[in-house]
Amino acid sequence: MDDQITLLKELQELDQKLNRIDQDQHNLEAERRAMDAEVVRIREMMEALQESISETEGKLTELRQALDREQANVVKAEKRLPEIKTQKEYLAVLKEVDAAKKMVRDLTEQSAQKRAEIQGLQQEVEEKQQTVDALESQSFERRREIEEALKSFEGYRQSLAEQRQAQLKPLPRNLQRNYQLLVERRGGIAVVEARNGTCHGCNMHLPPQLFNSLLLAQDIKTCPHCNRLLFVVRDA
Repeated sequence: MDDQITLLKELQELDQKLNRIDQDQHNLEAERRAMDAEVVRIREMMEALQESISETEGKLTELRQALDREQANVVKAEKRLPEIKTQKEYLAVLKEVDAAKKMVRDLTEQSAQKRAEIQGLQQEVEEKQQTVDALESQSFERRREIEEALKSFEGYRQSLAEQRQAQLKPLPRNLQRNYQLLVERRGGIAVVEARNGTCHGCNMHLPPQLFNSLLLAQDIKTCPHCNRLLFVVRDA
């Protein structure tokens, strides 16, 4: 029985190491994904800004075309003034010129606003590009460290898995199943010490007869409260 308990204790230590490796791998992969996601997020923002720039440039082109038309209208109307014969027609053309000039001023102001918008958007794109460059530069070394760590973990994991299989092999099948079930149900802790009449898995008191039988090491006992496999450390 002592041999089996020793195997189970060593098996549990291996499983805990494997669990830590799994958690470390998960954390490193999550860190790598987070770095990638941040770069992707900023690049998507840059794409959206570029689309806004294109859209604004299109509107600016329309404004410039409208401005050219209105400026041409002003020139055309002003050329007509010397040829006008009646006061009424003269006033009408002056009104037309004033309206066209007002439109030119409005279009010029709107064009200036669009150019300012484009400049602001381009500045944002440049800032985002600088951020992406900085992130990629900063994360390059970290990515390499993560890749090396993951490769190292994989080799270590394989070694532990082989040791685990060797630990399992001598144990009876029913004990293997019981151990695995407890690992799954009890947070990875299936084998615990019984000390001073108490199960150190659930901290519940054990029946005296059960604790005494543990001292005799007659067979493997389980805690009546949490069902974990129990062992005792005997005085040397």
